[in-house]
Amino acid sequence: MEEKTIKLFQQKNIVFIATLMKNGAPQLSPVWANYDSGYVLVNTAEGRIKHKNILRDPRVAISVVSNDNPLDMTTIQGIVEKIIPDYDYTHADKLTQQYMGRKHYPFKRENEKRIILKIKPGRIFVMPELKINDN
Repeated sequence: MEEKTIKLFQQKNIVFIATLMKNGAPQLSPVWANYDSGYVLVNTAEGRIKHKNILRDPRVAISVVSNDNPLDMTTIQGIVEKIIPDYDYTHADKLTQQYMGRKHYPFKRENEKRIILKIKPGRIFVMPELKINDN
């Protein structure tokens, strides 16, 4: 993974994940995510539409765009290789620190079970640096 893409995942940039509905239609969700050891890690909750879709079809597309420069972006096609329990909110807390500067995930719901979608990137597109031409 290019350093430019890894940096996008280390910042407060919202990540969008697309999954496939039962009828083949795309379903798009904004999520918090990070990159670690060759995988994109998306935190969500059991039972959400994206979770149900992935159980049926693990193919996903991901887009991350810099909050500071909309031309600094990456898109990834990948496969969810594993769904990891995050019932103790360790990963959710890590992302809360990254995105909100807070120590603990503040949106806990009763009986909610957090999970991590471990995504192996396949095809990756990184927007090249574009030079502004004033002519």
